[in-house]
Amino acid sequence: MGVTTVNWQGRFAILGWGVSGKASAHALVKRGAQLCAFDGRAREDDQSENNANIELVSEADSDALAQVVLDWKPDCIVVSPGIPAHHPIFSAAKNAGIELIGEVELAWRLQEDSEHAGRPWLCVTGTNGKTTTVGMLGAMLRAAGENAVEVGNIGLPICEAIDTDATVFAVELSSFQLHTVSTVSPLASVCLNVDADHLDWHGSAQAYAADKAKVYHLTQKACFYPASDITVENMVAEADVVEGARAIGLTLGIPSISQVGWVEDALVERAFVEKRHIQAQFLAEVDDLRVAYHDGVTDAARMDATAAAGLARAFGVPPEAVAQGLRSFTPAHHRRAVISHAADVTWIDDSKATNAHAAVASLSGITPGTAVWIAGGDTKGQEFGDLVARVAPLLRGVVVIGKDRSAIVNALHQRAPQIPFVEVDGHEDWMFSVVNEAVALSRPGDTVVLAPACASWDQFRSYAQRGDVFRDAVKRLEANWAAQ
Repeated sequence: MGVTTVNWQGRFAILGWGVSGKASAHALVKRGAQLCAFDGRAREDDQSENNANIELVSEADSDALAQVVLDWKPDCIVVSPGIPAHHPIFSAAKNAGIELIGEVELAWRLQEDSEHAGRPWLCVTGTNGKTTTVGMLGAMLRAAGENAVEVGNIGLPICEAIDTDATVFAVELSSFQLHTVSTVSPLASVCLNVDADHLDWHGSAQAYAADKAKVYHLTQKACFYPASDITVENMVAEADVVEGARAIGLTLGIPSISQVGWVEDALVERAFVEKRHIQAQFLAEVDDLRVAYHDGVTDAARMDATAAAGLARAFGVPPEAVAQGLRSFTPAHHRRAVISHAADVTWIDDSKATNAHAAVASLSGITPGTAVWIAGGDTKGQEFGDLVARVAPLLRGVVVIGKDRSAIVNALHQRAPQIPFVEVDGHEDWMFSVVNEAVALSRPGDTVVLAPACASWDQFRSYAQRGDVFRDAVKRLEANWAAQ
Protein backbone atom coordinates (compact mmCIF):
# COMPACT_ATOMS: atom_id res chain seq x y z
CA MET A 1 0.00 0.00 0.00
CA GLY A 2 1.98 3.01 -1.22
CA VAL A 3 1.54 6.61 -0.16
CA THR A 4 2.29 9.87 -1.86
CA THR A 5 6.00 10.62 -1.70
CA VAL A 6 6.79 13.06 1.10
CA ASN A 7 9.46 15.74 0.98
CA TRP A 8 11.49 14.43 3.87
CA GLN A 9 13.80 17.45 3.63
CA GLY A 10 10.91 19.78 4.53
CA ARG A 11 10.18 21.51 7.84
CA PHE A 12 8.78 19.24 10.57
CA ALA A 13 7.62 20.48 13.97
CA ILE A 14 7.73 17.83 16.70
CA LEU A 15 5.19 18.59 19.43
CA GLY A 16 5.88 16.58 22.59
CA TRP A 17 9.49 15.82 23.46
CA GLY A 18 8.97 12.41 25.02
CA VAL A 19 9.81 8.90 23.82
CA SER A 20 7.53 9.14 20.80
CA GLY A 21 8.65 12.65 19.84
CA LYS A 22 12.33 11.77 20.07
CA ALA A 23 11.84 8.63 17.96
CA SER A 24 10.03 10.69 15.31
CA ALA A 25 12.77 13.31 15.34
CA HIS A 26 15.60 10.81 15.00
CA ALA A 27 13.90 9.06 12.06
CA LEU A 28 13.38 12.40 10.31
CA VAL A 29 16.93 13.61 10.96
CA LYS A 30 18.24 10.52 9.15
CA ARG A 31 16.27 11.65 6.11
CA GLY A 32 17.57 15.20 6.15
CA ALA A 33 14.49 16.94 7.55
CA GLN A 34 14.57 20.42 9.06
CA LEU A 35 13.36 20.03 12.64
CA CYS A 36 12.29 21.96 15.67
CA ALA A 37 10.88 20.31 18.80
CA PHE A 38 8.26 21.89 21.07
CA ASP A 39 7.04 20.86 24.51
CA GLY A 40 4.77 22.18 27.22
CA ARG A 41 7.43 21.73 29.88
CA ALA A 42 11.20 21.71 30.13
CA ARG A 43 12.94 18.70 31.68
CA GLU A 44 16.51 18.53 32.88
CA ASP A 45 17.27 15.60 30.58
CA ASP A 46 15.92 17.28 27.46
CA GLN A 47 19.22 18.68 26.22
CA SER A 48 21.42 15.87 27.54
CA GLU A 49 19.43 13.35 25.44
CA ASN A 50 19.26 15.69 22.45
CA ASN A 51 22.24 14.18 20.64
CA ALA A 52 20.95 15.34 17.25
CA ASN A 53 21.23 18.99 18.33
CA ILE A 54 17.56 19.63 17.58
CA GLU A 55 16.29 23.01 18.71
CA LEU A 56 13.88 22.61 21.62
CA VAL A 57 11.29 25.26 22.52
CA SER A 58 9.34 25.05 25.78
CA GLU A 59 6.09 26.92 26.47
CA ALA A 60 3.76 26.02 29.33
CA ASP A 61 0.64 27.80 28.03
CA SER A 62 -1.17 25.61 25.47
CA ASP A 63 -2.48 28.44 23.29
CA ALA A 64 0.90 30.15 23.27
CA LEU A 65 2.59 26.83 22.46
CA ALA A 66 0.31 26.29 19.47
CA GLN A 67 1.09 29.78 18.19
CA VAL A 68 4.85 29.28 18.61
CA VAL A 69 4.60 26.10 16.55
CA LEU A 70 2.73 27.89 13.76
CA ASP A 71 5.15 30.82 13.84
CA TRP A 72 7.97 28.40 12.97
CA LYS A 73 6.05 27.77 9.69
CA PRO A 74 6.31 23.97 9.51
CA ASP A 75 5.23 21.93 6.50
CA CYS A 76 4.01 19.19 8.84
CA ILE A 77 3.39 18.86 12.60
CA VAL A 78 4.07 15.52 14.31
CA VAL A 79 2.26 15.29 17.66
CA SER A 80 3.05 12.83 20.42
CA PRO A 81 0.21 10.66 21.77
CA GLY A 82 0.33 12.55 25.07
CA ILE A 83 -1.01 15.69 23.36
CA PRO A 84 -4.79 15.50 24.05
CA ALA A 85 -7.39 15.83 21.31
CA HIS A 86 -8.63 19.13 22.77
CA HIS A 87 -5.20 20.79 22.59
CA PRO A 88 -5.39 24.02 20.54
CA ILE A 89 -2.71 22.77 18.13
CA PHE A 90 -5.31 20.61 16.36
CA SER A 91 -7.66 23.44 15.42
CA ALA A 92 -4.75 25.84 14.84
CA ALA A 93 -3.10 23.46 12.35
CA LYS A 94 -6.41 22.82 10.57
CA ASN A 95 -7.14 26.54 10.24
CA ALA A 96 -3.63 27.18 8.93
CA GLY A 97 -3.84 24.33 6.42
CA ILE A 98 -0.87 22.49 7.96
CA GLU A 99 -0.99 18.70 8.06
CA LEU A 100 -0.87 17.23 11.56
CA ILE A 101 0.00 13.57 12.08
CA GLY A 102 1.22 11.30 14.89
CA GLU A 103 4.26 9.07 15.25
CA VAL A 104 2.38 5.98 14.05
CA GLU A 105 1.20 7.69 10.88
CA LEU A 106 4.71 9.06 10.34
CA ALA A 107 6.19 5.57 10.71
CA TRP A 108 3.79 4.13 8.14
CA ARG A 109 4.68 6.83 5.62
CA LEU A 110 8.38 6.36 6.27
CA GLN A 111 8.02 2.63 5.66
CA GLU A 112 5.93 2.93 2.52
CA ASP A 113 8.40 5.42 1.02
CA SER A 114 11.32 3.05 1.58
CA GLU A 115 12.69 -0.36 0.65
CA HIS A 116 10.42 -1.85 3.33
CA ALA A 117 7.20 -0.80 1.56
CA GLY A 118 4.54 -3.46 1.95
CA ARG A 119 5.87 -4.91 5.22
CA PRO A 120 2.78 -6.22 7.05
CA TRP A 121 1.40 -4.59 10.18
CA LEU A 122 -0.87 -6.64 12.44
CA CYS A 123 -2.67 -4.07 14.60
CA VAL A 124 -4.25 -4.51 18.03
CA THR A 125 -6.28 -2.08 20.09
CA GLY A 126 -8.85 -2.33 22.89
CA THR A 127 -9.52 -1.01 26.35
CA ASN A 128 -7.93 -4.08 27.88
CA GLY A 129 -5.69 -6.93 26.74
CA LYS A 130 -3.64 -5.15 24.04
CA THR A 131 -0.19 -5.84 25.47
CA THR A 132 -0.93 -9.49 26.22
CA THR A 133 -2.36 -10.09 22.75
CA VAL A 134 0.57 -8.40 21.01
CA GLY A 135 3.04 -10.37 23.14
CA MET A 136 1.33 -13.65 22.25
CA LEU A 137 1.21 -12.64 18.57
CA GLY A 138 4.90 -11.78 18.52
CA ALA A 139 5.74 -15.16 20.06
CA MET A 140 3.65 -16.98 17.44
CA LEU A 141 5.27 -15.08 14.57
CA ARG A 142 8.77 -15.86 15.86
CA ALA A 143 7.82 -19.49 16.34
CA ALA A 144 7.03 -19.48 12.61
CA GLY A 145 10.54 -18.19 11.85
CA GLU A 146 9.64 -14.55 11.27
CA ASN A 147 11.78 -11.60 12.34
CA ALA A 148 8.83 -10.11 14.20
CA VAL A 149 8.99 -7.02 16.41
CA GLU A 150 6.38 -5.80 18.87
CA VAL A 151 6.02 -2.03 18.48
CA GLY A 152 3.80 0.92 19.29
CA ASN A 153 2.14 1.44 22.65
CA ILE A 154 3.86 -1.71 23.96
CA GLY A 155 7.05 0.28 24.50
CA LEU A 156 9.17 0.46 21.33
CA PRO A 157 8.12 3.39 19.10
CA ILE A 158 7.53 2.26 15.54
CA CYS A 159 9.84 4.98 14.23
CA GLU A 160 12.71 3.28 16.08
CA ALA A 161 12.01 -0.03 14.33
CA ILE A 162 11.11 1.25 10.88
CA ASP A 163 14.60 0.92 9.39
CA THR A 164 15.27 -2.55 10.81
CA ASP A 165 15.07 -5.80 8.85
CA ALA A 166 11.91 -6.91 10.68
CA THR A 167 9.64 -8.91 8.38
CA VAL A 168 6.41 -8.12 10.23
CA PHE A 169 5.26 -5.79 13.01
CA ALA A 170 2.88 -6.74 15.83
CA VAL A 171 1.51 -3.29 16.60
CA GLU A 172 -0.16 -2.25 19.84
CA LEU A 173 -2.18 0.93 19.29
CA SER A 174 -3.74 3.13 21.95
CA SER A 175 -6.70 5.37 21.28
CA PHE A 176 -4.30 8.31 21.52
CA GLN A 177 -2.19 6.92 18.69
CA LEU A 178 -5.19 6.01 16.54
CA HIS A 179 -6.54 9.54 16.80
CA THR A 180 -3.92 10.79 14.34
CA VAL A 181 -3.72 7.93 11.79
CA SER A 182 -5.13 8.29 8.27
CA THR A 183 -3.23 6.15 5.73
CA VAL A 184 -2.05 3.23 7.91
CA SER A 185 -3.22 0.03 6.19
CA PRO A 186 -2.87 -3.09 8.40
CA LEU A 187 -2.80 -6.56 6.93
CA ALA A 188 -5.14 -7.57 9.77
CA SER A 189 -6.57 -5.76 12.78
CA VAL A 190 -8.57 -6.27 15.95
CA CYS A 191 -10.34 -4.23 18.60
CA LEU A 192 -10.51 -6.57 21.58
CA ASN A 193 -13.12 -4.61 23.53
CA VAL A 194 -14.21 -1.04 24.16
CA ASP A 195 -15.27 0.53 27.42
CA ALA A 196 -15.26 4.13 28.60
CA ASP A 197 -11.65 5.16 29.26
CA HIS A 198 -9.42 8.22 28.92
CA LEU A 199 -12.49 10.46 28.85
CA ASP A 200 -10.37 13.38 30.03
CA TRP A 201 -8.29 13.03 26.84
CA HIS A 202 -11.03 12.27 24.30
CA GLY A 203 -13.83 14.35 25.77
CA SER A 204 -16.54 11.67 25.51
CA ALA A 205 -17.09 7.93 25.37
CA GLN A 206 -18.27 8.30 21.78
CA ALA A 207 -15.06 10.05 20.71
CA TYR A 208 -12.99 7.38 22.47
CA ALA A 209 -14.85 4.58 20.66
CA ALA A 210 -14.54 6.40 17.33
CA ASP A 211 -10.77 6.52 17.67
CA LYS A 212 -10.64 2.84 18.61
CA ALA A 213 -12.67 2.04 15.48
CA LYS A 214 -9.93 3.56 13.31
CA VAL A 215 -7.87 0.38 13.82
CA TYR A 216 -10.02 -1.21 11.09
CA HIS A 217 -9.53 1.63 8.59
CA LEU A 218 -7.93 0.39 5.33
CA THR A 219 -7.44 -3.13 6.70
CA GLN A 220 -6.36 -5.36 3.83
CA LYS A 221 -7.27 -8.94 4.75
CA ALA A 222 -9.02 -9.59 8.06
CA CYS A 223 -10.93 -7.52 10.63
CA PHE A 224 -11.27 -9.52 13.85
CA TYR A 225 -13.89 -8.71 16.47
CA PRO A 226 -15.36 -10.37 19.59
CA ALA A 227 -18.47 -12.12 18.30
CA SER A 228 -20.49 -11.25 21.41
CA ASP A 229 -19.72 -7.51 21.23
CA ILE A 230 -22.20 -5.73 18.94
CA THR A 231 -20.43 -2.40 19.45
CA VAL A 232 -17.15 -3.67 18.03
CA GLU A 233 -18.95 -5.67 15.33
CA ASN A 234 -20.57 -2.43 14.17
CA MET A 235 -17.12 -0.81 14.04
CA VAL A 236 -16.12 -3.45 11.52
CA ALA A 237 -19.34 -3.08 9.54
CA GLU A 238 -18.84 0.68 9.23
CA ALA A 239 -15.09 0.60 8.51
CA ASP A 240 -13.68 1.72 5.17
CA VAL A 241 -11.55 -1.34 4.42
CA VAL A 242 -9.62 -2.56 1.40
CA GLU A 243 -11.91 -4.49 -0.93
CA GLY A 244 -11.86 -8.17 -0.04
CA ALA A 245 -11.12 -7.75 3.66
CA ARG A 246 -13.17 -10.19 5.74
CA ALA A 247 -14.92 -9.81 9.08
CA ILE A 248 -13.91 -12.69 11.40
CA GLY A 249 -15.49 -13.30 14.79
CA LEU A 250 -13.68 -14.34 17.96
CA THR A 251 -15.48 -16.46 20.55
CA LEU A 252 -14.82 -18.51 23.65
CA GLY A 253 -17.49 -20.92 22.43
CA ILE A 254 -17.63 -23.26 19.45
CA PRO A 255 -16.80 -21.21 16.35
CA SER A 256 -19.11 -20.85 13.39
CA ILE A 257 -17.84 -20.44 9.83
CA SER A 258 -15.37 -17.50 9.61
CA GLN A 259 -14.73 -17.53 13.35
CA VAL A 260 -11.92 -18.46 15.72
CA GLY A 261 -12.96 -20.09 18.98
CA TRP A 262 -12.82 -23.00 21.37
CA VAL A 263 -14.11 -26.56 21.39
CA GLU A 264 -13.80 -27.46 25.06
CA ASP A 265 -10.06 -27.01 25.79
CA ALA A 266 -8.97 -26.75 22.15
CA LEU A 267 -8.38 -23.46 20.29
CA VAL A 268 -9.54 -23.87 16.69
CA GLU A 269 -10.27 -21.71 13.63
CA ARG A 270 -12.80 -21.90 10.80
CA ALA A 271 -11.59 -18.79 9.02
CA PHE A 272 -8.50 -19.82 7.05
CA VAL A 273 -8.79 -23.59 6.85
CA GLU A 274 -9.50 -24.67 3.26
CA LYS A 275 -12.84 -26.41 3.93
CA ARG A 276 -14.07 -24.09 6.67
CA HIS A 277 -17.73 -24.90 5.97
CA ILE A 278 -17.19 -28.45 7.27
CA GLN A 279 -13.82 -28.41 9.05
CA ALA A 280 -12.00 -26.65 11.89
CA GLN A 281 -8.23 -26.33 12.18
CA PHE A 282 -6.77 -27.24 15.58
CA LEU A 283 -4.33 -24.57 16.79
CA ALA A 284 -3.56 -25.03 20.50
CA GLU A 285 -4.76 -26.30 23.87
CA VAL A 286 -5.53 -24.47 27.07
CA ASP A 287 -2.54 -26.33 28.56
CA ASP A 288 -0.31 -24.28 26.24
CA LEU A 289 -1.45 -21.20 28.15
CA ARG A 290 -0.74 -22.81 31.52
CA VAL A 291 2.99 -22.50 30.89
CA ALA A 292 2.55 -18.75 31.44
CA TYR A 293 -0.53 -18.65 33.69
CA HIS A 294 -0.37 -21.94 35.63
CA ASP A 295 -3.83 -22.39 37.16
CA GLY A 296 -4.79 -18.77 36.47
CA VAL A 297 -5.94 -19.10 32.84
CA THR A 298 -8.85 -16.64 32.79
CA ASP A 299 -11.42 -16.03 30.09
CA ALA A 300 -9.58 -12.79 29.36
CA ALA A 301 -6.34 -14.69 28.72
CA ARG A 302 -8.13 -17.17 26.46
CA MET A 303 -9.73 -14.36 24.45
CA ASP A 304 -6.36 -12.63 24.06
CA ALA A 305 -4.93 -15.92 22.79
CA THR A 306 -7.87 -16.29 20.39
CA ALA A 307 -7.25 -12.85 18.93
CA ALA A 308 -3.50 -13.41 18.64
CA ALA A 309 -4.06 -16.75 16.92
CA GLY A 310 -6.46 -15.18 14.44
CA LEU A 311 -4.01 -12.43 13.52
CA ALA A 312 -1.19 -14.95 13.21
CA ARG A 313 -3.26 -17.16 10.90
CA ALA A 314 -4.20 -14.14 8.78
CA PHE A 315 -0.48 -13.57 8.27
CA GLY A 316 0.01 -17.23 7.35
CA VAL A 317 1.50 -18.71 10.51
CA PRO A 318 1.20 -22.53 10.47
CA PRO A 319 -1.00 -24.10 13.17
CA GLU A 320 1.87 -25.68 15.10
CA ALA A 321 3.53 -22.25 15.54
CA VAL A 322 0.42 -20.94 17.32
CA ALA A 323 0.77 -23.53 20.09
CA GLN A 324 4.55 -23.13 20.21
CA GLY A 325 4.16 -19.36 20.51
CA LEU A 326 1.73 -19.67 23.42
CA ARG A 327 4.11 -22.01 25.22
CA SER A 328 7.01 -19.56 24.81
CA PHE A 329 4.97 -16.48 25.73
CA THR A 330 5.89 -14.57 28.89
CA PRO A 331 3.27 -12.17 30.30
CA ALA A 332 4.20 -8.53 30.67
CA HIS A 333 5.36 -7.33 34.07
CA HIS A 334 2.59 -6.17 36.41
CA ARG A 335 -0.08 -8.06 34.49
CA ARG A 336 -1.94 -10.37 36.91
CA ALA A 337 1.27 -11.83 38.31
CA VAL A 338 1.20 -13.91 41.51
CA ILE A 339 4.03 -12.40 43.57
CA SER A 340 3.66 -13.96 47.03
CA HIS A 341 1.65 -16.06 49.46
CA ALA A 342 2.61 -14.00 52.50
CA ALA A 343 0.28 -13.85 55.51
CA ASP A 344 -1.62 -16.91 54.26
CA VAL A 345 -3.12 -15.04 51.29
CA THR A 346 -2.28 -14.90 47.58
CA TRP A 347 -0.92 -11.56 46.34
CA ILE A 348 -1.50 -10.53 42.72
CA ASP A 349 0.16 -7.57 41.03
CA ASP A 350 -2.01 -6.25 38.19
CA SER A 351 -0.88 -2.65 38.34
CA LYS A 352 -1.37 -2.55 34.56
CA ALA A 353 -5.14 -2.72 35.13
CA THR A 354 -5.55 1.04 34.65
CA ASN A 355 -9.25 1.12 33.78
CA ALA A 356 -12.53 -0.39 34.93
CA HIS A 357 -12.66 -3.02 32.17
CA ALA A 358 -9.19 -4.31 33.09
CA ALA A 359 -10.06 -4.42 36.79
CA VAL A 360 -13.11 -6.59 36.11
CA ALA A 361 -10.96 -8.98 34.05
CA SER A 362 -8.38 -9.10 36.83
CA LEU A 363 -10.88 -9.96 39.57
CA SER A 364 -12.90 -12.42 37.50
CA GLY A 365 -12.40 -16.04 38.44
CA ILE A 366 -11.68 -15.38 42.11
CA THR A 367 -13.94 -17.29 44.50
CA PRO A 368 -16.84 -15.00 45.49
CA GLY A 369 -16.31 -13.19 48.78
CA THR A 370 -12.56 -13.85 49.00
CA ALA A 371 -10.94 -10.94 47.16
CA VAL A 372 -9.35 -7.94 48.84
CA TRP A 373 -9.18 -5.30 46.13
CA ILE A 374 -6.62 -2.47 46.08
CA ALA A 375 -8.07 0.27 43.89
CA GLY A 376 -7.62 3.94 43.08
CA GLY A 377 -5.36 6.52 41.49
CA ASP A 378 -5.82 8.94 38.62
CA THR A 379 -9.42 8.26 37.51
CA LYS A 380 -9.03 9.71 33.99
CA GLY A 381 -12.63 10.89 34.22
CA GLN A 382 -14.11 7.42 34.75
CA GLU A 383 -17.21 6.59 36.75
CA PHE A 384 -16.98 3.53 39.02
CA GLY A 385 -20.56 2.70 40.00
CA ASP A 386 -21.05 -0.07 37.45
CA LEU A 387 -17.57 -1.48 38.15
CA VAL A 388 -18.19 -1.69 41.89
CA ALA A 389 -21.59 -3.31 41.34
CA ARG A 390 -20.06 -5.95 39.05
CA VAL A 391 -17.19 -6.95 41.33
CA ALA A 392 -18.97 -6.57 44.70
CA PRO A 393 -19.96 -10.29 44.91
CA LEU A 394 -16.26 -11.21 44.68
CA LEU A 395 -15.07 -8.89 47.42
CA ARG A 396 -14.09 -9.39 51.04
CA GLY A 397 -12.95 -5.78 51.34
CA VAL A 398 -11.30 -2.87 49.56
CA VAL A 399 -8.23 -0.72 50.19
CA VAL A 400 -8.64 2.62 48.42
CA ILE A 401 -5.49 4.50 47.32
CA GLY A 402 -4.77 7.67 45.34
CA LYS A 403 -4.59 11.39 45.99
CA ASP A 404 -8.30 11.81 45.29
CA ARG A 405 -10.18 8.75 46.48
CA SER A 406 -13.66 10.24 46.39
CA ALA A 407 -14.88 8.65 43.12
CA ILE A 408 -14.26 5.08 44.27
CA VAL A 409 -15.34 5.76 47.85
CA ASN A 410 -18.64 7.23 46.65
CA ALA A 411 -19.21 4.26 44.36
CA LEU A 412 -18.60 1.85 47.26
CA HIS A 413 -21.06 3.75 49.48
CA GLN A 414 -23.73 3.78 46.79
CA ARG A 415 -23.33 0.41 45.06
CA ALA A 416 -21.73 -1.88 47.68
CA PRO A 417 -22.44 -0.48 51.16
CA GLN A 418 -22.01 -3.95 52.67
CA ILE A 419 -18.34 -4.18 51.62
CA PRO A 420 -15.86 -2.88 54.24
CA PHE A 421 -13.13 -0.57 52.97
CA VAL A 422 -10.27 1.55 54.26
CA GLU A 423 -8.57 4.57 52.74
CA VAL A 424 -4.80 5.02 52.78
CA ASP A 425 -3.43 8.48 52.10
CA GLY A 426 -0.03 9.39 50.71
CA HIS A 427 1.95 9.49 53.95
CA GLU A 428 5.52 8.25 54.08
CA ASP A 429 5.76 4.48 53.47
CA TRP A 430 2.07 4.42 52.63
CA MET A 431 2.25 1.35 50.37
CA PHE A 432 3.42 -0.74 53.33
CA SER A 433 0.31 0.50 55.14
CA VAL A 434 -1.74 -0.62 52.14
CA VAL A 435 -0.53 -4.21 52.32
CA ASN A 436 -1.01 -4.34 56.10
CA GLU A 437 -4.56 -2.99 55.76
CA ALA A 438 -5.18 -5.67 53.13
CA VAL A 439 -4.04 -8.34 55.59
CA ALA A 440 -6.38 -6.92 58.23
CA LEU A 441 -9.32 -7.19 55.85
CA SER A 442 -8.44 -10.72 54.65
CA ARG A 443 -8.85 -14.24 55.94
CA PRO A 444 -6.51 -17.20 55.30
CA GLY A 445 -6.86 -18.41 51.73
CA ASP A 446 -8.06 -15.05 50.36
CA THR A 447 -6.56 -13.21 47.41
CA VAL A 448 -5.29 -9.63 47.50
CA VAL A 449 -5.35 -8.00 44.05
CA LEU A 450 -3.73 -4.72 43.07
CA ALA A 451 -5.98 -3.87 40.10
CA PRO A 452 -6.37 -0.11 40.55
CA ALA A 453 -8.80 0.60 37.66
CA CYS A 454 -6.96 3.94 37.48
CA ALA A 455 -3.82 5.42 36.01
CA SER A 456 -0.82 5.86 38.29
CA TRP A 457 0.16 9.41 37.40
CA ASP A 458 -1.19 11.04 40.57
CA GLN A 459 1.43 9.28 42.73
CA PHE A 460 3.86 7.46 40.40
CA ARG A 461 5.74 7.90 37.14
CA SER A 462 4.04 4.84 35.64
CA TYR A 463 1.98 1.76 36.42
CA ALA A 464 5.29 -0.16 36.43
CA GLN A 465 6.68 1.93 39.27
CA ARG A 466 3.41 1.49 41.18
CA GLY A 467 3.67 -2.27 40.75
CA ASP A 468 7.32 -2.30 41.81
CA VAL A 469 6.54 -0.36 45.00
CA PHE A 470 3.68 -2.75 45.74
CA ARG A 471 5.92 -5.78 45.22
CA ASP A 472 8.58 -4.32 47.52
CA ALA A 473 5.98 -3.74 50.23
CA VAL A 474 4.68 -7.32 49.91
CA LYS A 475 8.23 -8.67 50.12
CA ARG A 476 8.74 -6.72 53.36
CA LEU A 477 5.50 -8.17 54.70
CA GLU A 478 6.66 -11.64 53.68
CA ALA A 479 9.94 -11.16 55.57
CA ASN A 480 8.12 -9.96 58.68
CA TRP A 481 5.81 -12.98 58.70
CA ALA A 482 8.71 -15.35 58.12
CA ALA A 483 10.45 -13.90 61.17
CA GLN A 484 7.45 -14.49 63.45
